[in-house]
Amino acid sequence: MIRTLCRFSKFPLILFFALHCAAQTAGTATEQHNRIYKSLHDSHAAGDWAANLRAAKDFKAFTHGAPNSLLEAARADVHLGDLMAAMSELQQFVRMGQANDILLTSPDFATLRQQPEFTDIAKRMKDNASPSTLATVAFTLKDTDLLPEDIDYDLTSKRFFITSVLEKRIISADAQDVARDFARSPNHWPMLAIKIDATHNKLWATEVALQDFSSVPKKDWGRSTLLCFDLKTAKLLARVEGPHGSALGDMTLSPAGDVIVSDGAGGGVYRLPVGAKTLQRLDNGDFVSPQTPVLLPDGNRLFVPDYARGIGVLDIATKQVTWLSLDGRFAIIGTDGLYLDHQTLLAVQNGTSPERVTAFTMDAALTKIVAEKTIERATATLGDPTHGVVLGPDFYYIANSGWNTLDDHGATTPTAKRTPAQIMRTPIPTP
Repeated sequence: MIRTLCRFSKFPLILFFALHCAAQTAGTATEQHNRIYKSLHDSHAAGDWAANLRAAKDFKAFTHGAPNSLLEAARADVHLGDLMAAMSELQQFVRMGQANDILLTSPDFATLRQQPEFTDIAKRMKDNASPSTLATVAFTLKDTDLLPEDIDYDLTSKRFFITSVLEKRIISADAQDVARDFARSPNHWPMLAIKIDATHNKLWATEVALQDFSSVPKKDWGRSTLLCFDLKTAKLLARVEGPHGSALGDMTLSPAGDVIVSDGAGGGVYRLPVGAKTLQRLDNGDFVSPQTPVLLPDGNRLFVPDYARGIGVLDIATKQVTWLSLDGRFAIIGTDGLYLDHQTLLAVQNGTSPERVTAFTMDAALTKIVAEKTIERATATLGDPTHGVVLGPDFYYIANSGWNTLDDHGATTPTAKRTPAQIMRTPIPTP
């Protein structure tokens, strides 16, 4: 994920999705999102709370009832004197496992805090933000300047392969953290997505000239490429340029070896068929910031986690998108890494509050979420998690990546103290 560009930020009290996370294209989800944001911003600035509530309801519909939209609606409800409606929004917010200190400190919610029902809201938020984990540390990446983003595993060499944003390289490591270089970024850009195609002896990765990153030449900003290396020799076999303004940040592979990549900045989902030299767009502009796609077993559909909107189900043949229901209790926005193991959908969620790693149980037809289980949240080891990989009965994921130590220009913040990232391991919860 293009994290420094597409993280949730406070607006002005609640959370919104940054305007510059994606290019503005007429008729796309990005344009709809930006219109809604402008309405929220303008009505808030004018103190027009009736208009603000209408915009909040549009935001809620657009994000399919995401937690942040509930806070926007609750704030407008409070200003309009509808405390019952505001309390209902907050009850759903905590039912989705979320917490936000704004509710405890903001003057906007002062009236609501005086209501007897708010005591339960505060307690539920405290519970939701309490440390919880099923995972243990598999190994530690001792290089604190690595800033790992994505991870995969090669069964033959029994080594993990990990991309580095700051050091612009791919490393391999075993479970004892005996690390060595695999390849450097050809263009000296941050390296993000990675997937291994052991059947064809290939390693696929992406390098992205992150917009506004001071370590990337300004002339390269907005460029990204899909790279193919020989898995054994690390020889660069192919390089495919993404569309202008794209950030090819997440990836999956089909069983045949087709590459599917998502553009977290431009909103597109692309496929590179085996033997092809150009990317084919698979979507019609329904996504704002798509992250790690998951190819369903039928080979015809993709789960596409949109950082802003939730998880879309993209029909590859028709380009039509349906959305998994939140059912008023599942927070599925802010998902960076997404993986499917039978009926378990594993989500690395660095855009929820608190950040967490979650196992969602799907129904047998993989059409809806029926239950969830927290793998890790709010622990000293989690930090800012990114991506993972399924290995047999276990799930390994990157924790404490270090993204939270960077500013919007990719520079380490003055007060940051970067500590080693960790690879966590957990048994995959079964339905």
